Amino acid sequence: MSGIASKLAHNRERSHGVGTNSHAVKYLNQDYEALRDCCLERGRLFEDDCFEALPSSLGFNELGPDSYKVRGITWKRPTELSSNPKFIFENATRTDICQGALGDCWLLAAIASLTLNKQVLTRVVPHDQSFDKNYAGIFHFEFWQFGEWVDVVVDDRLPTKDGKLLFVHSEEGSEFWSALLEKAYAKLNGCYEALSGGSTIEGFEDFTGGISERHDLTKADPHLFKIIKKALERGSLLGCSIDITSASDSEAVTYRKLVKGHAYSLTGADQVEYNGDVVQLVRIRNPWGQVEWNGDWSDNSRNWRYVSDEDRKRLTNHCEDGEFWMSFPDFLRQYSRLEICNLTPDVLTDDYKKWAESEFEDTWRMDVSAGGCRNYPNSFWMNPQCVIKLDEVDDDPDDGEEGCTFIVGLMQKNKRSRRKMGEDMETIGFAIYELPEEYYGKRQVHLKKNFFKYNASAARSETFINLREVCSRFSLPPGEYLIIPSTFEPNKNGDFYVRVFSEKQADFQEIDDPVDCHVQEINVDEDDISDHFKKLFGQLAGHDVEISVFELQKILNRVVMRRDDIKTDGFSLTTCRNMVNLLDKDGSGKLGLVEFKILWSKIEKFLDLYKGKDVDQSGCMSSSEMRVAVDEAGFSLNNPLHQIIVARYSDADHSIDFDNFVCCLIRLESLFKTFKTLDKDGSGHVELGFLEWMNLVML
Repeated sequence: MSGIASKLAHNRERSHGVGTNSHAVKYLNQDYEALRDCCLERGRLFEDDCFEALPSSLGFNELGPDSYKVRGITWKRPTELSSNPKFIFENATRTDICQGALGDCWLLAAIASLTLNKQVLTRVVPHDQSFDKNYAGIFHFEFWQFGEWVDVVVDDRLPTKDGKLLFVHSEEGSEFWSALLEKAYAKLNGCYEALSGGSTIEGFEDFTGGISERHDLTKADPHLFKIIKKALERGSLLGCSIDITSASDSEAVTYRKLVKGHAYSLTGADQVEYNGDVVQLVRIRNPWGQVEWNGDWSDNSRNWRYVSDEDRKRLTNHCEDGEFWMSFPDFLRQYSRLEICNLTPDVLTDDYKKWAESEFEDTWRMDVSAGGCRNYPNSFWMNPQCVIKLDEVDDDPDDGEEGCTFIVGLMQKNKRSRRKMGEDMETIGFAIYELPEEYYGKRQVHLKKNFFKYNASAARSETFINLREVCSRFSLPPGEYLIIPSTFEPNKNGDFYVRVFSEKQADFQEIDDPVDCHVQEINVDEDDISDHFKKLFGQLAGHDVEISVFELQKILNRVVMRRDDIKTDGFSLTTCRNMVNLLDKDGSGKLGLVEFKILWSKIEKFLDLYKGKDVDQSGCMSSSEMRVAVDEAGFSLNNPLHQIIVARYSDADHSIDFDNFVCCLIRLESLFKTFKTLDKDGSGHVELGFLEWMNLVML
């Protein structure tokens, strides 16, 4: 219950703007200004007890406390490494960042691209920090994490070996913003080693809140150069790399001076007139700050002699800074993949074109909302569902075909930070279905098995893959489309986050069944009760002619224990109390004749429903069978409520016996009735004082 309360509190905070960049969440509840001011008052430098200068902050395996690789490592502050340390020297540039001993070139490529957009950079790296004014050994950075901006505090003790920074460092040695940024990101993800190995996309997204897409250059989109140009016009960050075929290929340098398995930034796209033809060019940067392409259109290439003076002056830079031009066809031949991070509208100034953004987050939970992919038709429909409404076509359609361009990104949450616990990425993907017109505008309808049985998908993610995010670009005709995010196999628990970026404004909403009760009242008059039932009741009720909770338990257990077609350990006192509370009209805490007759009729209905939905005749009900049974019993519930039911009423093997089945349905009916009684004006809201609330929940 405390977990549910925490989630509700979190949702309320988000509704009040907590998690936006202007009101970032304080990571681990550490307040930068309060901690800094406290250190200044005491005349001490900050030491972060949430990310200590210990081997455990370095890693868990190759950089673990027992690894030989951590021997000789000492933690030093910039003031111990430089006589005149600077946080940012003049302006941060993409040549400030050099790779250290950690395999996080993907992160460095993202940081380098970050410097191309000063507005984005100052959001991640607050510039009002220095080693001079108000220096207290504490710095802070802001990162985007699954829909929220998080402010992360670090002290400035950095891992060194032989007097030099072990990991990220600046080219000239006295600038420390990039090293401190890496430390804050390592803290957010658990340790430095958690950053080893990854995709530039991940860094792009966590620095910008943008959505990223991958392009396989061996089968490049015919409009890719146009996509690149439009991405740069929108201030997007771009990265590229060359695949390796074996471990020995990693960071091997080709004869054309390109590094395999290494993350590069793509920083520009242009075209020049060359020998009467128009040549498309792209500009690439190696985050090492050196080792450059030496083919056509490289810094010293003869090709530059045959372009206009204006183009040559505008584009060339003859120095070994790791940045170079190459032709677009050479780019497609030499590189394996391109990654583009499209930025959110709030990041960009009016100088840039902007995407329209929509988002929602949810969970996959075993037997409730983790239905797996389309290969599992019996459970696929149980996955969370959302709808995008596309009304306006693009202004500049490709090949003249009108369509609505949008990008869908499905991201699984918190997996990198859980590597220390042995968790790995799930295999994820999504499918998109065109909605028939009869479903247009309907947002309280979770489509069921039969819809997917008879309708093929209109589009889908390129593949199901075990990456943090799966993202694909689509162009579809105007209409309404259903998006189904899922793991590949069913019953894989996880939290996820879905975003849609569209060229034009699009309506995007999660859809789910409404929460409602359609249980038919059982009306019984004493005259309608048979003499046989009256006689039986008299024998069971005893001298007070009423049945107590304890008597009810004995009666019901005597009946169900004789049956071999249902599995139950017998009715618990809790279930029996819920039954009495539901039907006890006079407040005696016992059931009279009419009340008992109504209860008996309900139990007979429950028994028929239970047996009817027990498809495999196991004697108990699976969680998925329970979901259908609850619906047929007259209750319309959404995914979160179904999750609560499974958590509350299922056994260790996720099955539900007859006692828990009955208890669930009785409890649901009681809750709906109670709320309806209190909601006198039918507004859908009730107001309770603390004691009233306590009295209700204690029942």
